Amino acid sequence: MTDSTAPVTAPVAPRTNVLAIVSLVSGIVGLTFIPFIGGIVAVITGHMARKEIRTSGEAGDGLAKGGLITGYIGLGFSVLALVIVIIAFTVFAMSGAMMYGY
Repeated sequence: MTDSTAPVTAPVAPRTNVLAIVSLVSGIVGLTFIPFIGGIVAVITGHMARKEIRTSGEAGDGLAKGGLITGYIGLGFSVLALVIVIIAFTVFAMSGAMMYGY
């Protein structure tokens, strides 16, 4: 016989890691509004979140990975843009020097 007076409880989902959420949001912000700083914050908090998730068993590993991916992509775009700007300034400086015979 079963006890019909026992309360039925639903399983509780594990808590989502806050740093994983911060990492993903920072990665998205780094791709759109604040490229370099957002990427750095996303990468740092993403690695911290993955470490915490491994030790605590919280949810959010996919969010942390997404933050890491968007952070690294944002940092890559920032470095690429910086290289293009440096090359452009160098080419313009060289063309001006050639034009005036320096």
